[in-house]
Amino acid sequence: MKTTLITTAVAICIAGAASAEIRIGASVSATGPAAFLGDPEAKTLEMLVEAANANGGINGEEIALVLYDDGGDPNKARTFATRLIEDDEVVAIIGGSTTGTSMSILSVAEDNEIPFISLAGAIEIIDPVKPFTFKTPHTDRMACQKIFEDMQKQGITQIGMISGTDGFGASMQAQCKEVVGEYGITVVADETYNPTDADMTTQLTKIRNTDGVQAVLNPGFGQGPSIVTRNYKQLAVDLPLYQSHGVASDGFIELAGADAAEGVRLPGTALLIAGLLADDDPQKPLVEAYKTAFEEKTGTSVGTFGGYANDAFLILTDAITRAGEADPTAIRDAIEATEGLAGTTGIYSMNAEDHLGLDLSAFRMLEIKGGEWTLIE
Repeated sequence: MKTTLITTAVAICIAGAASAEIRIGASVSATGPAAFLGDPEAKTLEMLVEAANANGGINGEEIALVLYDDGGDPNKARTFATRLIEDDEVVAIIGGSTTGTSMSILSVAEDNEIPFISLAGAIEIIDPVKPFTFKTPHTDRMACQKIFEDMQKQGITQIGMISGTDGFGASMQAQCKEVVGEYGITVVADETYNPTDADMTTQLTKIRNTDGVQAVLNPGFGQGPSIVTRNYKQLAVDLPLYQSHGVASDGFIELAGADAAEGVRLPGTALLIAGLLADDDPQKPLVEAYKTAFEEKTGTSVGTFGGYANDAFLILTDAITRAGEADPTAIRDAIEATEGLAGTTGIYSMNAEDHLGLDLSAFRMLEIKGGEWTLIE
């Protein structure tokens, strides 16, 4: 195993000794404000490449991973995507920890006809469908729908929203407003906060004092939702609080505090409840294998975001294996033909009109109880 670290760009090249190799590129936010997303994604990709090469690579060829840390900066992500294609000569790219960096990468990938698998949530990444762009997380629109399904079951008809103004928060806010009426629910209070805000009590007080509010939804990711959750507890708001899949990790519970997070509901993946999965659940073997490998390798708890990278690598290597060659167009065609592939996030089946390949059944509705994730359906 050869590892070269270029500290300026934080680029890591992992390759075997064989002369024939398949070069895969990645740009993730391993440092910076989105490091809670990109760090486990980078560690996952490194771990999976090492394991794959130890088992003969893909179709007998070693995998070379060229990994850059864009720090969550869309401009850096665009630069690295260009470098990956023009200088590093990769056949596909995984990455885009955030919506902003994903949009930058996909513009370069599409122009150069290189397959790109995004790790971010916003629906605009794959809607409308772009020929060479795919993604692994559920869309923000799907998260809204899953949350509203649960609210509908609880008889909730009027809600307040407090959304982050970052790319993910703004996109999910818009998507939720588009579909909320389909569930007989009305948004009667609508507040926002900036990613750098340290206190949201003013916005939450306005929501609490709005007549008719029965629950609160917080589209957002990063530290914002944790602050919202703590402020919610401090204000003793006696209403159900829903968060997005953008905070579906143990880190959210730690930042918010188990006491404040008690009762919070959100849509998550099978990975967060690995121990609760039925023995016949088709995702269980893959989820348990990834969880065990990641935690043994890193000494840290597994999370949803590393799982997105796991699934992207799985989709890509499965496609290359089926294509029988590492030609970008052949890989693209094979990714689009993915059928019934179990990952940590769901079971992927893609086609020309669907470059995500998941439906709402891939989401699990979760509730935090006693500092732990529990399944509520």
